[in-house]
Amino acid sequence: MLKVDNLICGYANKPILKGVSFKLDYGEFAGVIGPNGSGKTTLLRAMTKVIKPYSGTVSFNGRLISQMSFKEAARNIAVVGQDGNPHFDISVEEFVGLGRIPHQSKFGFLETKEDEKIILQSMEMAGVLEFKNRLLKNLSGGERQLAVIAKALAQQPKLLLLDEPTVYLDISHQVYILDLIRRLNTEKKVAVLIVLHELNLASEYCQRLILLNNGLVEKIGTPREVLDYRVIEQVYKTTVVVQENPISRKPYVFIVPEKEKHKRPNS
Repeated sequence: MLKVDNLICGYANKPILKGVSFKLDYGEFAGVIGPNGSGKTTLLRAMTKVIKPYSGTVSFNGRLISQMSFKEAARNIAVVGQDGNPHFDISVEEFVGLGRIPHQSKFGFLETKEDEKIILQSMEMAGVLEFKNRLLKNLSGGERQLAVIAKALAQQPKLLLLDEPTVYLDISHQVYILDLIRRLNTEKKVAVLIVLHELNLASEYCQRLILLNNGLVEKIGTPREVLDYRVIEQVYKTTVVVQENPISRKPYVFIVPEKEKHKRPNS
């Protein structure tokens, strides 16, 4: 579905990504991880035409995204960014309805019955239907993030790109949002590429991880393959212990404070 080929891009003629390549399959749930400054957000910005790559390509279903109009791209790809927590003076229902704009005809300014149905279904799935008439600016941070995801759902995308959608949220909202995204992936067959700062959330929810380091792909694989303590210590420059979550059997990363390093097992 998605192919990133030797992508080089950055800001003010300073490369941040220095030749990133990977593929995303149909129906896949993949995560992008890496230290601060490794290029995670820059990658999503380049993939969505927010910034123009110096070289390399990003293609969706065999077509270069750079050659797609914003409206065409929005019919297929929905984006939830780090700044996706708006304080607009409109209702939740009106905000979610903005997700239908890419599907409206050139002269179709009014929502159709089908649009209304999709908007209601999107709000219901995201868990914001009960406050559809409340102003977006009056919601909590977690509720607003759910409204942003509902708007993305209303686009009916084939691919969902998310840049740290759980940042600044408490653990209950983190789990709720990631459970919701996994449901979209499994029930609606929406492919997901998500940037996550928290390694253990990435381990629990992602089928495959793309580890960035200094603008390059350090490793791609399953959480068990990527979250090896030797790989994490090399990339993050800190001491960790990686063990198995007793419930999910996924790898779990424990940090080791400086004064406790001598206690870490050798394995």
